[in-house]
Amino acid sequence: MVVLYIQMALNKRVYLKSRPGANGSPSISNFSCEMCEYPVMENEESIIVKTLYLSVDPYMRCCMNSDSGVDYVKAWQLGSTIAGPGIGMVLESKSETLHKGDFVISSGLEWPWKLYAAVKNCEVEKIKSTQDNLPLFLSIFGISGITAALGVSLKGGVEASLKQLMVVSAAAGGCGSVAGQVAKVLGCSKVVGICGSEEKCMFLMDELHFDGAICYKTQNVDEELSRLCPEGVDLYFDNVGGTVSDLVISHMNHKSCIILCGQISKYNEDVPYPPPLSTETSKILRQREINRERFLVLNHKEKWKEALHFLQKEYNTGNIKSKETIAHGLENAGSAFVSMMNGCNIGKQLVKL
Repeated sequence: MVVLYIQMALNKRVYLKSRPGANGSPSISNFSCEMCEYPVMENEESIIVKTLYLSVDPYMRCCMNSDSGVDYVKAWQLGSTIAGPGIGMVLESKSETLHKGDFVISSGLEWPWKLYAAVKNCEVEKIKSTQDNLPLFLSIFGISGITAALGVSLKGGVEASLKQLMVVSAAAGGCGSVAGQVAKVLGCSKVVGICGSEEKCMFLMDELHFDGAICYKTQNVDEELSRLCPEGVDLYFDNVGGTVSDLVISHMNHKSCIILCGQISKYNEDVPYPPPLSTETSKILRQREINRERFLVLNHKEKWKEALHFLQKEYNTGNIKSKETIAHGLENAGSAFVSMMNGCNIGKQLVKL
C-alpha cells in the first residue's frame, strides 16, 4: 500500500505576548513569534496570500494598550495576531478579479502579521508593481505618503504666492520626510526639519534638499529656529508634540497653522489625544489665533486616489524621493517596531518577509 503524504507549507505568526502598560515603553518582550496552521480559504469571498512586506507605524503603540484611546483602530488582544498595513501575493483565489500571482495591498490596517494568511477580497486592493517597487506602496505611495500629501495640501493650504515657511518634526521619518518634500513642490519658500541625529540632518539636507535641519538632541532648538526662521513659522507639520512642539509654536506667526499629524513623544504616556498643551503654549495659540486641529487621513478617503496620482507623478519626475529602512524576517517585526519607536529608522520602517 502506498501512502501519500502532503506536506503543507509551514506558517508562523507574531502575536501580542504582553502589554507595556499605559505609561511604559514597548519592548521586544511584548511580542512573540510562533508556528501556526496554514490558512484555509473558507469561501469564494476569501483568498490565500503570502505576506511580502509589513509596515510598522507609531499609531500601533496605541493598540498595545487595553484601550487604544482612539476610534479608528482597536486595541490588540493578548495572544491575538497583530495586524497593520501590509503587502502580499495571491496564492489561491476563486475571485474573478484577483488571481494567483497578483500583488495586493491591505485597504485598511488589518493585514495579519502572518507568513501566510486568509483575507477577504474586500480587505485588499490589487496593485500594479514590480517586486522591487513593492516597498513604495507602504511608504510614499502608502498611508504615510498620502497622509503627508493631504495634510500639507488640505490642512496646510500651501500657496506659492504666500511664500510660507514650514517646519516639520520627526522630519526624517516615513511621514515627515514626504511632508517636507510635498511642501516644497507645492510652493513653500522654505522647509526646516527637526530630527534626532546628525545623520538624519544630513539626509534631510543632502538627499531631500530641505532648507534647514535641526538635531534636537545636540542643538539648541530655540536658537536654531531663530536663526533659520527669522521671520517666524507659518506652517508646522507636527509629528511629535511635547517640548519640541512647544518651541516651534513659540516661533509661529499670527494666524499660522499647525497640521497635527502625530504626537509620538507622548504615545508612551497615559494622556488623551491630542495631548493637552502647557498653559503658556495654549496662551500663544489663543493670542496669535493659531489653527491647531487634528488631521486624520482616514477621514479623507475620497481624496486618496488624487493624492496617490500626485505622489506617483512627482516621484517619477524625481521631485520627491522615498526612503525605507527594512528589517528582514517576520520574527524581527517586533524589534523593528521598537526600533522605529526609538527613532532608529530613516524614512519608512518596513519588514520584509
